[in-house]
Amino acid sequence: MSDRRRSPHVTLAAVRWMVAASCLALSAGALAGPAYGAPSRTEAEQILEATGVRGGLIVHLACGDGRLTGDFGTRGPYLVHGLDPGAANVAKARTHLRERGLYGKVTVEHFAGRRLPYVDNLVNLLVAEDLGDVPMEEVMRVLAPGGVVCILDGGSLKKTVKPRPAGDYTSR
Repeated sequence: MSDRRRSPHVTLAAVRWMVAASCLALSAGALAGPAYGAPSRTEAEQILEATGVRGGLIVHLACGDGRLTGDFGTRGPYLVHGLDPGAANVAKARTHLRERGLYGKVTVEHFAGRRLPYVDNLVNLLVAEDLGDVPMEEVMRVLAPGGVVCILDGGSLKKTVKPRPAGDYTSR
């Protein structure tokens, strides 16, 4: 039987390799921060955070191709309804939602009117770039107490919260 011992050079080489690998792993983690290519928050996440809405019905007025509308449907316990005056936009949005497997939880339909197709006090969040022909009074009618209308205006958002009736002590 031979008593073989490892050469100290092999052990030292292994230690050097481990140190080098650890340094690479740590530096890769440091570079993954927001300034170095980590994914930024989506527009839907930013809107939900800014409005504080945590569930319920989201309406996206003039939803266009449905991308933002669909993103709302992937963020939590929401039922999302997109409305758009353009038949071509509705078709695009529906295709997009089906491709993402979201159709059902997120739906889109044609709407070109002044009266929103909801009962009073139903909607938790209404998002729009422009209300179009829909008056603010109509938006407030469909918003639930504590519900939020969020108007997107060139990168900023204007948030209006529907007040709760006096004596409503429920918390959000």
